[in-house]
This record gives sequence, structure tokens and C-alpha cells, in this order.
Amino acid sequence: MSDANLNVYRIRGHRPLRGGIRAQAAKNAVTKQLVASLLTAEPCRLRDVPDITEIDVVLDMLTEIGATYDRRDDGSVDLATPRIASTAISERYSGVNRIPILLIAPLLHRAGMARVPVVGGCNIGERPIDFHVDLLRKMGAEIDEDDDGYTARADRLRGTVLALPYPSVGATENAIFAACLAEGTTVINNAAVEPEIVDTVLFLQKMGALIQIDTDRKIVIEGVEELHGAHHDPVRDRIEVASFAMASVATEGRLRIEGADQAAMITFLNILRKIGGGFEVDAGGITFFRAREALKPIHIETDVHPGFMTDWQQPMVTLLTQAHGVSVVHETVYEKRFGYTSTLNAMGANITLTNDCLGGKACRFTDRNFPHSAIVQGATALAGRQIEIPDLRAGFAYLLAALIADGETTIFGTRFIERGYVNVPERLASVGADIDVPSRQAAVA
Repeated sequence: MSDANLNVYRIRGHRPLRGGIRAQAAKNAVTKQLVASLLTAEPCRLRDVPDITEIDVVLDMLTEIGATYDRRDDGSVDLATPRIASTAISERYSGVNRIPILLIAPLLHRAGMARVPVVGGCNIGERPIDFHVDLLRKMGAEIDEDDDGYTARADRLRGTVLALPYPSVGATENAIFAACLAEGTTVINNAAVEPEIVDTVLFLQKMGALIQIDTDRKIVIEGVEELHGAHHDPVRDRIEVASFAMASVATEGRLRIEGADQAAMITFLNILRKIGGGFEVDAGGITFFRAREALKPIHIETDVHPGFMTDWQQPMVTLLTQAHGVSVVHETVYEKRFGYTSTLNAMGANITLTNDCLGGKACRFTDRNFPHSAIVQGATALAGRQIEIPDLRAGFAYLLAALIADGETTIFGTRFIERGYVNVPERLASVGADIDVPSRQAAVA
């Protein structure tokens, strides 16, 4: 095993997490709001921006385009793109994440053309961009595709009626960026309405956009001539909150998470309570704990918001290895999201995958031979071992497994964790975890 960033986590399990942490701003909101800043030549400020590698990558992309930015001591980022210096995103960002495809509309608005590389991200299943290309073409963009990326041109995008085949988060965001400065009105039917999207809409509204979120997944946008700079406090990261909440329940601890938002986590909180977790809501956050000694099994189906979030699924499966009985998790968002379970089984879990749709929700993967349902039999004791993280969200599932395992677990591939979580070893240690990072200790010495 190897680790490109040389950071390896070593965790000794069976330590309850007790104390408090502060939730960071949502990566899935901040990265898109950085993109949104390109829609104006005026300065913008995002407060409390998490210091993670995913943010660094996006800022690097924007710098290539012509943005300048300043990370302030209080965690804010000031950035501005007074002029577009380049309409092409370097191919070195090919396959890194999904941001390049979202840069097309801002570049078309500002410069009339864009060249972006092929997109990427975690290997959790197909994330087709045909939705993105189709909606931009319907709004008047000419887009040529080749093996290396996409070239787009447009004098001005035009408002239209869009019907997304699936409420894709990325496609909805792309349509919003395209519509804000388009000529006329755009209607997005079957839009995604995740809290992070709503938060980006709030930022754009501060910038001067006219956006209405209607009932039945409809978003209506009246194009305006220009947008201006704005300041914004991004929404807190509900994925991080859920991750640490499950760690608190799994380790039989008690953890208060400042900034946790009950309204954004209703579905998660209901599931957590059903299996035996507890929570108390106060004015500034939520405290999580084990409400019953023996956790109960459950049947879960992931879905777009307001359903059970697909990014909550991986640590939840780890938590369910400690429930007494048979749990079923049906993944309806990504078809390859259970690859991490083989490592959990190697640690002692009893998880079986099946191609069948074990649930009642409509599923795009019916009869497509993808192992997208998991049967989790518990409770099983987990044992520490050497493991390697395959993607960001599986990374926290492995951290959680290490926190409840017997003995020591050595975790490689921590660069994935550091894409989305701030200072995980330090924050876990501050609430009682027995964790260290040998490479950092060596550097200090």
C-alpha cells in the first residue's frame, strides 16, 4: 500500500468520542459558489471556507481563468475575476473532479467561449454529463466533444424550458449558472433541490439574480443583464455532521456539533433515532449519543433530497454492522457505491451485495446487473488491519470502522479524506479518539 500525500492514520479503537466540534462549511456548496463568483467582474467574499484540498483545486482552476484570491486569517476567501485571462481549463485537471463542466456557462457569459477537460471525481459509478451538454445546447451553446474535453461557444445564452431526466445536482447547478445571465426566462423542471443548491441560489440572489424555487422541483430564473459582488456565509456541511454523529453513536460517546442544522437533516435524524441513536437540538447545534444499548437493524433507500443522502450511506453501513439483526441498504443514486464493503468484510463485517433492487423506490439500476443493494448482518466485531481508502465518502466509513475495531488500524489513501474533511485526525483526537499521523509527528520533530 502507498499514499501519495504520505499521511497515514493509525487508530486504536474502542474510545468513546466525547466533547464538541464545529461543523465546517459545506464543500458541495462552497466549491459551486466559487464558480458562481465568475459570473461577475466584481469582488466576492465567502466566509469560513474550509481548508481542504478540494477547495485548493477549484481556486487553482479559477486562477488559470484570471481570478485572484486572498485567504484571510478569519477563514474567509476574497476573490475577484475582473477579466477573463483564459477561456481554457488546463488538461491537468482532467478527471480530478466535476467542477470543469460547471465552468462552461460562466465562461460563455463572460467571454463567449470555453474549453474544459473531461470531468472526474470519486470512482463510485457513472456520472454522465449528457444532461449538462444537452441543457447548454438547448440554451444556444454550440458544444464540440472530443476525447480530451469539450469546446463551447455562444454569443449569448437564451432562456428556455428544461426538463431534467433525473434531478441531478450538477446539471441543476449548471442550468442555474447558465440561466442567470441568459436572455429571457428559464424553467428547470425536475430540478435537484438539495440544501447546498438552495444556499448557492441565496448567494446568487445577493449578487442580483432573479431565481424562484417553486413547488414540484421547479426552478424559474429570469435572466438579468449583469450580476454584482456579494458576501455570503455558506451553509454547514450536513455530510460531515452526519459522519461525526454516527461516530458518536458507534463509539457510545456524546458529541455536540456546533452549526448542525436540524432542518437540513430531518431524514437522517429519523433514521438515526430508529436504529437507537439519540440527539438533542439546541439553538447552536445538535448533540448526538447512543440512546439504547443494542442498536436495531433497519431498511434504508438512498435518494435525492429530501431522501436519505447517498453520501450518508457509507458510514451508515459501517454503523449497521453493530446493529443486532439484518439491515438492508438500497442505493438508488450511484451504481458502484458499495465497493468499499469488501474491506469492511475483511475487518470482520458480514455484508452481502446483490444486483436486486431491495426496496420500493424507483431505481435506475433495475435489471442492469449492478451490485447496488447491501445486506448487513450484525452485530459483528471488527478487527484492526491495514486498509486503503478508495474514495472520499468511503474514507469516513473506514475511519468509523477503525474507531470501533479491536486493535490498531492503519489507514492509507488519506488524501481522499482530506479532500472533504478539515483536520480530521486533530479533531477526532480532541474528542477522545486514539489517532496519530506518523508523518506529521516526524515533520514536527
